[in-house]
Amino acid sequence: MTVTETLNPAMLGLIDPSETLEKLATGFQFTEGPIWHPREGHLLFSDLFMDTRRKYQPGHDVVVMAHPCNKGNGMTYDRDFNLIICEHVTARLVRHHPDGTQDILASHFEGKELNSPNDVCMGSDGTFYFTDPNFGRVPDFGVERPCELDFQGVYRVTPAGELLLAVDRNAYEQPNGLCFSPDESLLYVNDSPNALIDVYDVAADGSLSNRRRFAEDIGDGSMEVGIPDGMKCDERGNIWVTGPQGIWIFDASGERLGTLLIPEHVGNLHWGGPDWKTLFVAASTSLYAIRTLVGPHRETFMP
Repeated sequence: MTVTETLNPAMLGLIDPSETLEKLATGFQFTEGPIWHPREGHLLFSDLFMDTRRKYQPGHDVVVMAHPCNKGNGMTYDRDFNLIICEHVTARLVRHHPDGTQDILASHFEGKELNSPNDVCMGSDGTFYFTDPNFGRVPDFGVERPCELDFQGVYRVTPAGELLLAVDRNAYEQPNGLCFSPDESLLYVNDSPNALIDVYDVAADGSLSNRRRFAEDIGDGSMEVGIPDGMKCDERGNIWVTGPQGIWIFDASGERLGTLLIPEHVGNLHWGGPDWKTLFVAASTSLYAIRTLVGPHRETFMP
């Protein structure tokens, strides 16, 4: 079975065409938020509709880590391996410590409850950036309830704990995935229904500026066809984003190199494994993996 569609020869330097896509586990409802723990050698992921956080460890069965889990979606780790979770039910960005305690990093903006934090990434200075669409206020993805805010924003939480709006409040209809460039001088943000990716310059104080279009027409904005959702940057500066038929790959200039073909609708992706060259793909009812020739942009929790 062909696993890639190649539009540019550079694609051949990212995934060997002879590689196969492995289905690691299935039987879920809507998988999301995969994150690899490099010390413990396991992958956490969300089974969003089932309100369950699960763990995959090579050679073992998938096990339940938390149920309910406030329909946690996007996840990452900080440098101390505390788990950072975007919770749809509580509309909060939360830090879970290994001892079971937790801190609320963000819950309200201008006195109003956030919509439903969806995806998160952390800069090397300790700043968290997250998107806040309203997906968690509809059935299945969260709990149906009205929004208090009248926009869907992108925020940053400074190392001092201050919550700031990172982009213009009306910039996006439903901001979703986001990621840094390898040197963290750029931050990429996608908008699902408008099927696009924008890129911003990141200043020394963490503020964003100089918004410009990086890629567009990543599908037609419909879930059935496939939308920009989860998004990651590799160590060479290429952007990997969910879209129609799987994962679309763009080089740093915005040229599309090709597609990693996945047989189910993809929600998110994350590299892991001992050498960081196993790409884990959370796709609807299943968890997949494939070996790649490139690894991720190294985040603070990645040795």
